[in-house]
Amino acid sequence: MSNEHDKFDVLLVDDHAVVRAGYKAYLSLSDKIRTIYEADRGETACQIYNQYKPQVVIMDLSMPGIGGFESIRRLVNRGLDCQILVFSIYNDLIYVTRAIKAGAKGFITKNSSPETLINAVCLIAAGGTFIEPALAQQLAINVAFEKTDKNPLECLSPKEFDVFCLLAKGMSTRDAASKLCISYKTVCNHTTTIKDKLGLKTLSELSLLAGRQGLLDSPATNE
Repeated sequence: MSNEHDKFDVLLVDDHAVVRAGYKAYLSLSDKIRTIYEADRGETACQIYNQYKPQVVIMDLSMPGIGGFESIRRLVNRGLDCQILVFSIYNDLIYVTRAIKAGAKGFITKNSSPETLINAVCLIAAGGTFIEPALAQQLAINVAFEKTDKNPLECLSPKEFDVFCLLAKGMSTRDAASKLCISYKTVCNHTTTIKDKLGLKTLSELSLLAGRQGLLDSPATNE
């Protein structure tokens, strides 16, 4: 049994209440975790973090509002000791690298076992880092074979990246706006900026680029 001094608090951020309930049940099995706070989006997560300063934030990337990547950036800016573990449906390396560059200390997929989730949370709470072994191996292979060409999508902001993924997978501008809880005009502005940054003229070219980056085989952003 852990003594009270060794215990830590966790903030679980996911927009699906049923999903949070399931993972909260898993996390409650650990005698190292004292309190589990919940948030359904990044904006709420930032408010809860400011109030309670939990040691670990478990962050989904697929949420309405400011989204996961921007949430990571804001939380890290609010507290350099903020330890964030991304817990996502995505397993493409671009999501891993963007999350780590935004300030996350770890990344695991929702296919991971409950034991992996708890181990990752405890390791990050202790000041360590954790990337799911299969993803870490892919990253290591890329480095070993010098597959380090700059990804063109790295120039996109977190919200632009969210819009890019939704449009690339065939979602309309209005539907993307509804999905991200932002205005139609804002999505249009993001779309124009995305095309300018990436040198694209049409949505077909955007989809082709997403396909080359391996993003079209992944679940749509914010689903």
